[in-house]
Amino acid sequence: MINKNLLQQAQALYKDRFVELRPFNGEMPPDWHLGEVSEIIELHDSKRIPLSSRERATLAKLYPYYGATSVMDYVDRYLFDGIYLLLGEDGTVVDNNGFPILQYVEGKFWVNNHAHIITGKNGFTVEMLYLLFSLTNVQSIITGAVQPKISQTNLNKMPIVIPSKAELSDFNSVIQPIFAQIRNLRAQNNRLVVTRDTLLPRLMSGELDVSNLDL
Repeated sequence: MINKNLLQQAQALYKDRFVELRPFNGEMPPDWHLGEVSEIIELHDSKRIPLSSRERATLAKLYPYYGATSVMDYVDRYLFDGIYLLLGEDGTVVDNNGFPILQYVEGKFWVNNHAHIITGKNGFTVEMLYLLFSLTNVQSIITGAVQPKISQTNLNKMPIVIPSKAELSDFNSVIQPIFAQIRNLRAQNNRLVVTRDTLLPRLMSGELDVSNLDL
């Protein structure tokens, strides 16, 4: 819940500044320009390697294995290490309002071939890309009636407003502490989950006796 609130705060800041243009009296500054997504993203899709459920069943559960919408499994190897944005490529690619399915991920992980793997360039960080896409309706670039798809070509050609690098740098300094807190809270939660999963079986089996604890 805290992370959800933090993301909403960051989205509100982005929308105010880059969508509604309130600090600029509703007008795009002269050093901004209309461009395409290809100007601000790097796609790492060529590094994707899908693993079948049969293959994954034989692997130790160490690193998350992401699909288009969520973690599907865990595996004992990884393809990526760092902070990335995953955007659903096919299957479930948008929510009910036409906004893309996004996953803000970090650390060591594997991705199947149903999600685009994205980092930023020309002043756009992963965090800024997350905010941009979370506020951008992408229904118009989806193809396929039976199997919805957001292709690399359509994603790259999507028109967007691109602020100046100075403006991006200024805004990035505002949102990075928010996303750092999000990552810290995720890490804390993950540690608690590991502790719970380690202790609970021992409690249930009676290996740990807590009857004498004074709570």
